[in-house]
Formats: sequence, C-alpha cells, structure tokens
Amino acid sequence: MTPPPSDSTRQQASDRRFNGSPSPAPRLAIVLSHPTQYYSPWFRWLRQHSPLSFRVFYLWDFGVKATRDPEFQSTFAWDVDLLAGYEHEFVPNTSRDAGTHHFAGLRNPTLPARLAAYAPHAILLFGYAYATHLRLLAWARLRRIPVIFRGDSHFLGRPRPPFATRAMLRLLYRQFTALTYVGAANRDYFTTLGVPEEKLFFAPHSVDHTRFDPASESTRATAAALRASIGLAPDTRVILFAGKLIPAKQPRELLDAFLSLPPGDHVLVFVGEGPEKNALLQRAAATPSHRVVFLPFANQSEMPARYLFADVFALPSRGLYETWGLAVNEAMHMGRPCLVSDRVGCQRDLVTHGATGWVFRSEDYSDLRSRLAEALSADLDSMRLAVAERIRSYTYAQTTLGLHAALSAVQPRSSQS
Repeated sequence: MTPPPSDSTRQQASDRRFNGSPSPAPRLAIVLSHPTQYYSPWFRWLRQHSPLSFRVFYLWDFGVKATRDPEFQSTFAWDVDLLAGYEHEFVPNTSRDAGTHHFAGLRNPTLPARLAAYAPHAILLFGYAYATHLRLLAWARLRRIPVIFRGDSHFLGRPRPPFATRAMLRLLYRQFTALTYVGAANRDYFTTLGVPEEKLFFAPHSVDHTRFDPASESTRATAAALRASIGLAPDTRVILFAGKLIPAKQPRELLDAFLSLPPGDHVLVFVGEGPEKNALLQRAAATPSHRVVFLPFANQSEMPARYLFADVFALPSRGLYETWGLAVNEAMHMGRPCLVSDRVGCQRDLVTHGATGWVFRSEDYSDLRSRLAEALSADLDSMRLAVAERIRSYTYAQTTLGLHAALSAVQPRSSQS
C-alpha cells in the first residue's frame, strides 16, 4: 500500500526534522503489553538508526521466560533476544490472572509513577483494551502529555458495530493526539469511527527483513536439509501452514481443500501445535493418497528455513482473528507468494490475487479449493519478482518514518507539557 499524498508529505517533513534539525529529538515512552518477536527488533533498530530518545515500558514478561500458551498447548519462550539493544523496563503486573486474554490481565498500578520519573514528551501506546491502558489515558490527559495510538483493528468480515459501540470507540479515539495505521483495512477502521485525516499517519506493520533473507547460505542449507529429511524431491511443490492450529486459522478447511484435489507431486506441511492437531492427523491418515506432513512448533530462529523450504505460504484465517498476519511479511521477504483469505488484515496491502499470491472468500470452501489448485500449478518464478517488489518498502525504516511524522504532529503540544 502507498500512503496517501498527505501522509507522504508529512513524513517527508518529519524526516527532515528528525535528521536535519539541530533541535533535540523528543523523549518518547513506549507502552506495550510484553516483548514480542516483531516489535523488539524494531526497537533495537530505532536505537541504532534514529535520534529518537525512548524507553519501552513492558506490562508483562510473557515471551522472555517459559510460559504456557493455551492456544499452542505448550510451554515455550522465544529463542531470539527480545531485550538487548534498547532501553526498557518491566512494570510489575499485579493481576491475579496476568495476560492479554482479558481486560484485567494487565494491571500495573506503578506505571504512572514510572512514567512521571521518565518525564516523556509523548507516549506511544499499543492497544487500549486493558485496565492499565485506560488508566494511562486518563493520567496522560490530566498532565497534557500527548498519546499516540498504535493498533491494527479492522472491520473485515463483520458489519458496522452497533451505535453504542461506535459511539464509545469514537470517544476513545478522540483521546489520542495522533494514530498510526498499519494498512488499508486499519485506516478504513479509523476513518469509519470518525478519526480525522490529519490525525492519521502511515506506519506499516513490518518485520526484521535482515533475518528473512533468501540469499542466506545457512538458511538455504537448512531448508535443503529439511526437504531431504522428509523425502521431498527438488521439484515437489510445498504448501506451508505455520502457526497455531486453531479453528480461527482454518487449518481443517485448508487440509480438506488439499485432500479434495487430485494427487500429485505436491505436499501440504503443517508447522505448529494446537487443539486442532489431533483431528488434522486423523483426517490426513484417512487419505493416504495425498502427502501431508506435520512438523512441531518452530521457534523464531527456525522460521526463515521453514519459509524457504516451502513454495507457497498459506494463511487461510477467517473472522476477526487475523488483524494483519505478520507471517505474510516474513514469507514474502523470503520470496514466497501467499494464499490468504479476504479476512486477513494485510491482504489489500500485500497479496494481490494472481500477482503476489491468491485470495479466497473466507467462508467459501469451493473458492479456497480453486485458489489452492491455482497455487499448485502456478509459475512461481515470475511471481517471486512481484513478491519481492511488493514487500520491499515494508521495513522498519518505513515504519519509523510514520512514527516520526506522528511525533512531529504532536510536538507543539508536547513542548507545552
């Protein structure tokens, strides 16, 4: 997606301001629920490539210590460093049931005091749907500290919410001085809820593309070894599903569509764990004419080779679950076209049917079957050039331009606080 001219103009002005102005950069407090494999590398990149002064305030320690994930049905910690290279602190979470699965799961009574000690010019807040977030908004408003919002919600696959819900959300978003949007569906969500254009800044979802490098010799060797270990010929076409095996991601529907097609020199590979796995194993075993392979959960360091050993990445999610789908970014950086539903948040921005992948109607099984058949027979070499071109600008540099533009917009007010 290309940002509208107004966003582009504001971002260019911001770029000049933050890279050519002698005035000091603002001090930013970033408030995020917990360290993640997507945002921590961005914070590290920010520290290395931007003059921005910032500190990240984490509200929970999930991801940096072994914790049970109920959807993966396993206990794990990410195997990449999520904390090195940038300033951060953990704010004690006093919730009896800590987590992001309910409103009271983030309860951090000392956050205002910690923010006051840091004395930020502005706050970047990820999300709003927790007790701590709403208290923070009230605290910042009283002290005239501008708050920039970052989220990725959309209205794909659902009607406009009831009047009362829309009114509540409109009121909520009016509390923010600026909002960054990640793509087309997210922008539509904000404008539908009355957020004015001048408050919106394009800061796309992005991943650490340096880790997802299809030219990496070690990644290529690992991918080749993985293919050999499961007995795949070099020309066998591999469709990859990688993620939580839960109904919202539609792994059963993907499997059924695959099994309904004529057998051939192709294989469907599932990487991950979850409550759907046993049913998937039984269904695949009942159709031995088709090759289906199940691999265990792969941690972050293993994922580049998983994408590279495949030919097509599938993310067939439905409903409101997939607000963006950052795995699509990762797969496209590895040169892989993607098969996605029309409910995946990144679809309008990244996956153009027939050019960078295939798009099916999320509730239409026959459409999924048809698009999967296309993916199994397509000329992938020509598509990979389009994939590389499309994903090229979805980087931390572009995301940072949007953040800088939002900060520029709130600077006059922040200098008064």
